Amino acid sequence: MMGKYNYLNILIGSFFAVLSLAACSGDSESTSGDEKDPWDAVAAIEGRIVKPTFRDKDYPITDFGAIDGGKTDCTLAFRTAIETCNKEGGGRVVVPAGNYLTGAIHLLSNVNLHLEKGATILFSTKPSDYLPLVHTRWEGVELMGYSPLIYAFEQKNIAITGEGTLDGQANETNWWPWKGNEHYGFKPGSPSQLDKDKRAALFGMAEQGVPVADRKFGEGSYLRPQFVQPYRCENVLIEGVTLVNSPMWLLNPVLCTNVTIDGVTMTSNGPNNDGCDPESCKDVLIKNCYFNTGDDCIAIKSGRNADGRRLNVPSENILIENCNMANGHGGVVIGSEVSGGVRNVFARNCQMNSPELDRALRIKTNTARGGTIENIYMKDIEVGQVKEQTIIATMMYEDTGSYMPTIRNIEVRNMTVKQGGKTGILLQGYEESPITNVRLNNVTINGVKVPYEFNHASDISSKNLTINGKETQFDQ
Repeated sequence: MMGKYNYLNILIGSFFAVLSLAACSGDSESTSGDEKDPWDAVAAIEGRIVKPTFRDKDYPITDFGAIDGGKTDCTLAFRTAIETCNKEGGGRVVVPAGNYLTGAIHLLSNVNLHLEKGATILFSTKPSDYLPLVHTRWEGVELMGYSPLIYAFEQKNIAITGEGTLDGQANETNWWPWKGNEHYGFKPGSPSQLDKDKRAALFGMAEQGVPVADRKFGEGSYLRPQFVQPYRCENVLIEGVTLVNSPMWLLNPVLCTNVTIDGVTMTSNGPNNDGCDPESCKDVLIKNCYFNTGDDCIAIKSGRNADGRRLNVPSENILIENCNMANGHGGVVIGSEVSGGVRNVFARNCQMNSPELDRALRIKTNTARGGTIENIYMKDIEVGQVKEQTIIATMMYEDTGSYMPTIRNIEVRNMTVKQGGKTGILLQGYEESPITNVRLNNVTINGVKVPYEFNHASDISSKNLTINGKETQFDQ
């Protein structure tokens, strides 16, 4: 299985793991001597993440023919308002209080789509309203697919702001049944992404190196669009709005730089309804957000298998703070589409609590993905209840292949957990590539059936770690 695996990477990985351990702190905010606290890097990242600003000019969609009521198609009004705003130098395209029905919205540079209090954009559930095909990414693979509900391609200085609501209107009667799962409304004999194995066909094209322009998956493919996807954009702001009822992933910036997601409420419990998935992005701030989702709350990604290696762009310098996670498969998640790598993730001051929240920190990858996941830091985390594991890092998620992943340098500091699930800490690596350099400092986990389970993990250390009321010491 490891024919393509380069054993030099093991030596290099071990070398850098030692350097990382030497550079990182123990259990306190400050360090002494020559040691450096990894959190010292946050200030520089914050300094590069700057919200875009916009010309002081408003373009109400009602001036361009939009009609309140949620029945009249306002797609042309949105398009004309955005194009006019862009052409005249930018500003705010304003959605006033009311209900406005539309198909796909495509943002352009220097445009802030602003929803006033009481405004709701209702998105059509007709797949034809998300054509023509656009260059997008679906589960980590590039293709020509349905347009995301809100989409931007290679734009600068864009925003979605305000106190209004974006309603994808997805449910068990539309979009969600395409998953092929009866729990979400699928009925045997109905079309889905499994019909003629459309999902597998896309992945097969990527493995075979078929050009993206020839990977056409529109009508008859049943691959659900994302809700909001800025693609290859710079200076992105999503602030204040509420998103509900998404076909698939909610916020999915791809190959973007300088992204701020602030004060966004995400409530959508459909299939693959991840809350926020930065994918191959650099310098991202996610703060003050609420997640109640059908899949991972925050999932950091960088492409799937051959397609992720083709682009080879990591997600890096991701800051997560003051967020509240309810339902979801994981609170802070890395994976599983991480073939381009993930590094330098900092999460702090977050609350997680729900009987339907599976995990607090979840790292998932496999030998089909490959890639390196490193420098993952969490601190000041309060967990009420999770169902499966408090902390999990696994290389055994779903697929297998010939590309050994690397997971190294994880620190959890100042975490308290009332009900930690089935297993407190679960680490699953390979003999050829163990999970290395994991530090657990000032961590208290209660209410777990199995305190911990390690398979092929090394350089595990702890200070003030208590599991089920018993002090637990690792130094291996």
